[in-house]
Amino acid sequence: MSAPVVAFFNNKGGVGKTTLVYHLFWMMADLGKRVLAVDLDPQANLTEALLPEEELAPLFFSTGSVNHSIYTSVNPVFDGDSPTPIAKPFELSPGAFLIPGDLRLSAFEDRLASEWSNCLGPEPKLAMRIESVFHRLIQDAAAAVEADIVLVDVGPSLGAINRAVLIACDFIVTPLAADLFSLQALENVGPRLRQWREEWEQRLHSKSRPDMDLPAARMQPLGYVLIQHAVRLDRPTIAYQRWVDRIPEDYQRHLLAKTFDEADNHCLAQLRHYRSLMPMAHEARKPIFHLKPADGAIGAHYQAVQAARKDFRSLAEVIFDRIGG
Repeated sequence: MSAPVVAFFNNKGGVGKTTLVYHLFWMMADLGKRVLAVDLDPQANLTEALLPEEELAPLFFSTGSVNHSIYTSVNPVFDGDSPTPIAKPFELSPGAFLIPGDLRLSAFEDRLASEWSNCLGPEPKLAMRIESVFHRLIQDAAAAVEADIVLVDVGPSLGAINRAVLIACDFIVTPLAADLFSLQALENVGPRLRQWREEWEQRLHSKSRPDMDLPAARMQPLGYVLIQHAVRLDRPTIAYQRWVDRIPEDYQRHLLAKTFDEADNHCLAQLRHYRSLMPMAHEARKPIFHLKPADGAIGAHYQAVQAARKDFRSLAEVIFDRIGG
């Protein structure tokens, strides 16, 4: 049985998506799960957070590296040199693996856009192979490391790269902030996901579909995570709460294409703003719930570390429960 593939995606950037993936990655590993993270955001921020510079440099500047970034893994498929992408994930700790991101991933945007229509052409084999490249990479890597779950970090784009990534995913978690643009992004994301699913199903049922491992484009919305950034002094609390109150209805209408049900069970978690813990964790290169007194987490900070551990553990358990893991 293949590992569930969970993408974290919103059309609005700056909502804390990569920070969320980073902390869930380590929490799930702490819970004894074998976790594979795949950095498919061309900005590669998750990779930068997980890998120290001394491990990143050989990956990009040494031809003898045994590991592969996402670019070097899939590039042979785009060049036509190989039908199968090959990735050797980094093992960051026992049971915790990463396929690193790469800024060069952006170079595939135009090619993926053009091959999408070619999938319905008279010779679709190469086009289908390219559009499904991330699916095969994820599935092969997950099987190789015996992952229990795959976490996929993607950028905020609605372009061809994210389309090819998201059709390879089983579930989608939507990080949100309580502001106008986060909610406006839901209006973009929901219809586009449905469009991509329908278009991919056309390609799957085409008479000329090639015989190869292709994604099912399940893309099931799993729920949203409200990330409560600190409320600015120039933003009244009443305005902040107004956006919070709108989220359940907007999420159901746009992501699920259903009428509003006040019994909102689509909120996976509401995460507080951890203020000074974040820079402390960044300096220590560890998740906030791993901070120790030696890192500066003393007094009220240490209490906040314990609260963060409880919050992320609860979120991880909710995700496992909803995906049946």
